Amino acid sequence: MRRVLLADDEPFILQGLKAVIDWNAEGFEIVRSCSNGQEAYEYLKENSVDVILADIKMPMMTGIELLRRIREEKISDAFFIILTGFKDFSYIQTALRYDCMEYMLKPVEKAELVGVLRKIAKVSDERDEAEESRQSMEQAYLARNLMSLLFGKYDEANVSYVRNHLHLSDEIRYVDIEMSDFAETMEELEEGEMRGRQRKVFAAARDYLRDEKEHCIFDVSHDEKSYDIGLIYCDYFAAKRNMSISDFLENMREHIKNETGYNTTVFVGKSVARIDGVSKSYSTACMLKSLEAFRSRKNIYYYDDETSYDTNSVVILKDMIDALIKAIGDDDASEIRPAVDGFFAQLGKNTAPETIRLNINYFLFQLIHMASELDADLNQEEILRFIAEHSSEEGMLRGSSVHMASFCCDYANYLSQLRKNVSGGVLLEIEKEVRENYAENLTLRDLGKKYFINSSYLGQIFQKKYGQSFKDYLTSYRIGRAEQLLTTTDLRIAEIAEKVGYKDNDYFLRKFIEANGCTPSKYRKSNI
Repeated sequence: MRRVLLADDEPFILQGLKAVIDWNAEGFEIVRSCSNGQEAYEYLKENSVDVILADIKMPMMTGIELLRRIREEKISDAFFIILTGFKDFSYIQTALRYDCMEYMLKPVEKAELVGVLRKIAKVSDERDEAEESRQSMEQAYLARNLMSLLFGKYDEANVSYVRNHLHLSDEIRYVDIEMSDFAETMEELEEGEMRGRQRKVFAAARDYLRDEKEHCIFDVSHDEKSYDIGLIYCDYFAAKRNMSISDFLENMREHIKNETGYNTTVFVGKSVARIDGVSKSYSTACMLKSLEAFRSRKNIYYYDDETSYDTNSVVILKDMIDALIKAIGDDDASEIRPAVDGFFAQLGKNTAPETIRLNINYFLFQLIHMASELDADLNQEEILRFIAEHSSEEGMLRGSSVHMASFCCDYANYLSQLRKNVSGGVLLEIEKEVRENYAENLTLRDLGKKYFINSSYLGQIFQKKYGQSFKDYLTSYRIGRAEQLLTTTDLRIAEIAEKVGYKDNDYFLRKFIEANGCTPSKYRKSNI
């Protein structure tokens, strides 16, 4: 309902205006009736309305004076209608100068008032649509600049834009927010359902952040199986609420749970002093997420906590780890299993969290080093993603040596595939899959199964050849097809979104704006 204020010093005129039409049926509600301009002015200083109908001649403050003051003082941009019994053109000139929409003579006729209100409704809808489009474009452009900073591919223009559009501080962290603890597995849920849940979490996070909502980013990760929310956290977020960072983030989790019903897990990267260094914080948050399975289960993980050790009180089982690493490198399952059992047995003798953590980290870094030696161009985040995917079933140390042995065998197979030259033919087939089935729910996991290649390695060779992730490649192809449909058909935007593979229309709009800097409707008008 659009809110209406009436102002007239004649009570019977006010009564007549209330009764002359069915306001609610037209989508309006009268929220206040005032007997003079001063009373209306005081109300408008504290309250917002959409439409003002004011008599031109009132005691204390005239309708013209009321219009002038609320415009000059920027109190209200409501649609303004002057009511008068005078036909003096000078009044009309003054009213129009201050953006008065209509000048209606008393007594007001029903048909005329209904016509004016419907005109207001149409203009208001167009204004709201334009504002929504503007905000969407600004959000998309800000997100694009932030992504450049997060991925370390930026220039001074990106930095300047972000500095001008966000209130930053001297202590900045990247915070990753992930949905967790579903009754179903992600594989059981369709893309549209996951996007819908992700959007609810995004809206709830922005609601909690309020003045800092623009620091929140939708869908940061290149990982097709990640439905994440990113946050550029500044130290004043918690300080101005008299909270610690842990209280602030825990309260945010609770707010998201109350609003959506979904649990979240939060990964807090290392602190950096400048926004142009945020990629370092982002990479540490990604590492935390990838190695979650190796930690005891928490709601919030802090990079600083997870990497701090008292080196005087820990023991590295270097010989045992090196033996296990050799067995993995040799792809020898008969040696992997006893090596894991021995490592577990020895590690179990020392339950100090620092000792377990440091040994696991040493083991993981050796695995990363092995893969990097095979191909120097491999993306470390992709390797970590493989580790996360194949260790997440209960977690190696949260489960048993069986889980760890299974993971080690999977990694040995992964390394074996790195040694093979499998990129050529497979990637040609993947290109064909995208061309023919881009509207389907294509994932690297399913394509890897179809072409008998590890999905993480497939993702890496894809990135190496095309310079972008499979997810971004598929998005680019879909948006390209949408551009063709916009200029060659009369299909509605929602129909085009579905035809190119997007069941979530809002997500399609966001991706289209990111790619083209304008809405699909504007793109269509500019290219036909």
